[in-house]
Amino acid sequence: MDDSVESLNITSIQDLQPIHIMLVNGTTFERTWDQLVRQHHYLGYTKMYGPRIKYLAMHHDQPLAAISYNRAALKVGVRDRFIGWDEALKQQHLDRLVCNNRFLILPWVHVPNLASYVLSRTLRRLREDWFRLYGARLFLVETFVDRSRYEGTCYKAAGWQPLGQTQGFSKVGHAYKYHGHRKTVFVKVLDPRFRKELGVMPDPRPLFIRKAENREGTRMLLSIPDYDPHILEQCGIDENESSIVSDMLEQYLEHYRPCYKRSEQKQLADTFIKGLLSDLDRKSIEPVALRYTGAEGVRPLQMYFKNSTFDDEKMLKIYQQQLAALIGEEDGMLNVDGSDFPKKGSHSVGVARQHCGILGKTENCQAGVFVGYSSTKGYGLVNRRLYMPESWFSESYARLRKQCAVPDDLTFRTKNQLASEMLQAAAASGTFPFRWVGCDSAFGCDRAFLESLPEGCYYFADVRANELVFPGMPEMIIPPSKTKGRKYKYPRPSFPPVKVADYANDEHLPWQRIVLAEGAKGPIVADVKCVRVVVCTSSTPYGNYLVPKEAVWLYIRRYANGRIKYSLCNAPEDTPMEVLNRVATMRWPIEQCFEECKSHLGMGHVEARSYKAWHRHMLFVMMAHLFTQMLRIHFKKNDSIDHADG
Repeated sequence: MDDSVESLNITSIQDLQPIHIMLVNGTTFERTWDQLVRQHHYLGYTKMYGPRIKYLAMHHDQPLAAISYNRAALKVGVRDRFIGWDEALKQQHLDRLVCNNRFLILPWVHVPNLASYVLSRTLRRLREDWFRLYGARLFLVETFVDRSRYEGTCYKAAGWQPLGQTQGFSKVGHAYKYHGHRKTVFVKVLDPRFRKELGVMPDPRPLFIRKAENREGTRMLLSIPDYDPHILEQCGIDENESSIVSDMLEQYLEHYRPCYKRSEQKQLADTFIKGLLSDLDRKSIEPVALRYTGAEGVRPLQMYFKNSTFDDEKMLKIYQQQLAALIGEEDGMLNVDGSDFPKKGSHSVGVARQHCGILGKTENCQAGVFVGYSSTKGYGLVNRRLYMPESWFSESYARLRKQCAVPDDLTFRTKNQLASEMLQAAAASGTFPFRWVGCDSAFGCDRAFLESLPEGCYYFADVRANELVFPGMPEMIIPPSKTKGRKYKYPRPSFPPVKVADYANDEHLPWQRIVLAEGAKGPIVADVKCVRVVVCTSSTPYGNYLVPKEAVWLYIRRYANGRIKYSLCNAPEDTPMEVLNRVATMRWPIEQCFEECKSHLGMGHVEARSYKAWHRHMLFVMMAHLFTQMLRIHFKKNDSIDHADG
């Protein structure tokens, strides 16, 4: 009978007993170990030199697993910070560390928890075997897990501790070369008294904080060429030019130095910006900290966003000044729009069941209101505010408001009120030259919002298809009295308003084909109608009907897919058609900002629970996005900025 593990139908470690851990160094079984690893391990077999130990896990005479340990790596940043030793101590005691360099459960063996069991069993005898063979008393074991293949579950189950990721360098001769293949570092402490024996204490701070007075640490961080390839591609940057990008990033981040009271604050900020620009799949606080600082850096970065005393307002002002200097022009446009962030939990600031635009339905989410800026030179976000639902100001939310550090003086504001306040602040600052304000229908159908816009500008506001307008300016007349009933007291329009959609169907008003923009696959065209109409407003004294307000432009666009958009613009009657065509394309860039920030810069990965932390996360995303705009312009890839919204 075949006595293989598979044929025995074994489903537990208990059923598999007895399991023997066999040291195979210098035995006839070492060749078996080499052959199994060569054939079945994804890294294959490489002859090991120097101190090494090889084990086979056996069930009777059948191998179940192969595992080996050899000398530890010379430089592992997160490991060395965990230990707390300096270079001299490391050179003296590095032989007391070993690396689990191969671990193989044979592919035909499928027994739950076998991997963690074998790990634990080999570690029980590793110290004794290593001392007997090589005369060194081990105090720590390390290993490197490729997260693209494995999660390191068996190491976690066996009590190993994840410290963070390697930087993606390997030693070539006497130098280190970047290859980009980062692995998660796990360690297992064999002697909990090792620090006392070595005479060291672990420094809880990340390395970049301990080197705060030495900028070389930050410079090395920024020089790691791990930028998101999509960002590089969009900016037309070759991988060989990554060093130029790093130099530009270092210079860019220096502009924000006046915002920090302490040098470690800048180090943390630079680290997070670097993380937002990196190729990380998720760009929230924890993954960024784990990559660049290790597990010990997660908590400091979290506290940085929540409690740090750096000057947010000064940072925002510097950011806005840089954005305006890069893309500002007299005929620019300020845009307002909302963006939502779905959430599963209910403890993050501002979370509530509300309409979520990204999902197209009512769902648990956070809602943000943003102001952007666009010109012929580029686009970017100007400011941001978190919308706090009215329910959050009720007594039932008092405890949650305190937990989320919501300011005591904060009062309920609608999204349109938040947008109006940010627009007024942008206009009052004088930082951004602009002539136009753009918005979607959520704001454009709100007459009070449009009337609150800063003086001296014109709006270009999207409206819904059922928005009512007058074809011309009607007379206000009191209708003649009926033979019976009460007489009319207040005047009414001499003719009723019509829907803006009626103009799209009006055959007497012809469509004109125009080129909105030059896209990557050729010109983006649309059919356009433009006509003067009179907007409506309600007037309480006159009863429940609309009255005329002012004459504006009705601008209608029909795209190749049949979609029709309607906009109202209060520009003067003598405004040339080509100006309206250009302005019509200037609102879309704020949507492009959202797309770029959410797809590549971690905007949607915000996990901050506090009010301040949410706004800081968004500010850093805006700063990272501005840097990508700088790259586009520097590398001359801004010539065909797509402002078309079709």
